Amino acid sequence: MSQFVTDLWESIFTPGATPTLLIATNVSFAALQLVLFALLLATWSVHFVILSFLCGGLWWAINWFANEVRIFQEREEQEKRSKAGAAADADNEASSSSSAEETEVETVIARGRPPVTGSKEVEPLQKKGELKRRTAEAASEQSVGSKSSASTEDEWEKVSENEKDK
Repeated sequence: MSQFVTDLWESIFTPGATPTLLIATNVSFAALQLVLFALLLATWSVHFVILSFLCGGLWWAINWFANEVRIFQEREEQEKRSKAGAAADADNEASSSSSAEETEVETVIARGRPPVTGSKEVEPLQKKGELKRRTAEAASEQSVGSKSSASTEDEWEKVSENEKDK
């Protein structure tokens, strides 16, 4: 029993649902169901029936979630193993099939990488145009030193002038 308590204490600080923590959770919910049933028999109150259904639903949801997490972890481990096995097989095939007649492209394809192909001609990029500084921004930048505050103030001034014109 002391080993179980020690494992339970350590499982609190371990990420994920450990078997010890799941056992403690199931025992706790079973004890709660027994207490709710005893209170139902003692008082004949419908509240304990409702609480028992809520407790059962939560109990089921926790176990369902823990099971889904376990299934997901198993799938991840399987994928890691299959990827590691496939990579090892590809490396073994590449090293065993390499010979003096093999070309660089065949080696690249055998390792799972596409060959680098392309044109030897260089296409010039079209020059779109250069960025020009606005005159108001350049003037205010010298006095204020902030690009964003100058442009924002200029924009507000333009909006104010447009509103006055209406």
